[in-house]
Amino acid sequence: MRVLERLMKWVFFAAALTSVLAVLLICLFLFANGVPAMAKAGIFDFLLGTKWAPNNTPASYGIFPMILGSIYVTAGALVVGVPIGLLCAVYMAHYCPRRLYRFLKPAVELLAGIPSVVYGFFGLVIIVPLIRDLWGGTGTSILAASILLGIMILPTIITVSESALRAVPSHYYEGALALGATHERAVFRTVFPAAKSGILAAVVLGIGRAIGETMAVQMVAGNQARIPDSILKGVRTLTSNIVLEMGYAAEMHREMLIATGVVLFVFILLINLLFSAIKRRGKS
Repeated sequence: MRVLERLMKWVFFAAALTSVLAVLLICLFLFANGVPAMAKAGIFDFLLGTKWAPNNTPASYGIFPMILGSIYVTAGALVVGVPIGLLCAVYMAHYCPRRLYRFLKPAVELLAGIPSVVYGFFGLVIIVPLIRDLWGGTGTSILAASILLGIMILPTIITVSESALRAVPSHYYEGALALGATHERAVFRTVFPAAKSGILAAVVLGIGRAIGETMAVQMVAGNQARIPDSILKGVRTLTSNIVLEMGYAAEMHREMLIATGVVLFVFILLINLLFSAIKRRGKS
């Protein structure tokens, strides 16, 4: 029995070590290939340049429009997805009848399993024409991408937030009722703040899903490498830029696309560090 326990201990250790090594190898590949390329083009010219024209002579590798595009689309997705997701999680955890919950829970899980290209087709057939008919333009825009991404991050936010709400000890809610609070006040003033850490985790995971999404955004965002002046204008994100051009890129062009991946990686790293800082501040 002791031999089996020791064996499983090393198996678990090897699995954890494999995960860490995978992350380290990804970091090594990105930074080893991307940072020298940034240095060649000039870091400030690369990050703050407004023109992306790798086929021109001389070539231009400015990704500032794509950085703004990623930020705009992600922020729009949060505006759409976070309120709906959190309210849906509260409903499922504290308001939903059991009979309805049996259908609602699998429906939310099904949303998470739909391929992103299917979401892209939905946006292309439904959301884009609707925006075009209501506000004009081509319809492929920041607004279309934001609405579509807001729908796509709903399963993540709902599932994680609901788990966080259900993890709050029941005596929090019961104590609030005993002190004279209504059901709504007990849920939103007592249970909801107590689940703040898990809810923040849900939002951060939603941000990660939104900023890293490629195929669906590529189909509805317009893919125009320029600084947009309206949410009805097309935009290109960092992920779309990599996917659109990596297939035929070579030499310096390919290196600059890898450098774009480094910027995207740093964005996600900063988001996680910010979440960790907020979480520590909440505990102190």
